[in-house]
Amino acid sequence: MYLTKEKKAEIFAKHGETATNTGSAEGQIALFTFRINHLTKHLKNNHKDYNTERSLVKLVGKRRNLLDYLIKNDIIRYREIIKELDLRK
Repeated sequence: MYLTKEKKAEIFAKHGETATNTGSAEGQIALFTFRINHLTKHLKNNHKDYNTERSLVKLVGKRRNLLDYLIKNDIIRYREIIKELDLRK
């Protein structure tokens, strides 16, 4: 399995306040980014896997909504997470 409990806790510890704070916008964006990168690699090898492609599009939309939320409420946190995760925008 590509996402273990330890890896998930590590992502939230690095980008959220703590490893148990799974509700922070930064932590969720980091987790979505990790999953998006994994699915992108999968789709490069399996280009006819349309269910995975649909899941990828949905994840990108969820991440976009969280990023829009951060823009509206705290532009500094938005700029930090964009810089940390090296996202375009």
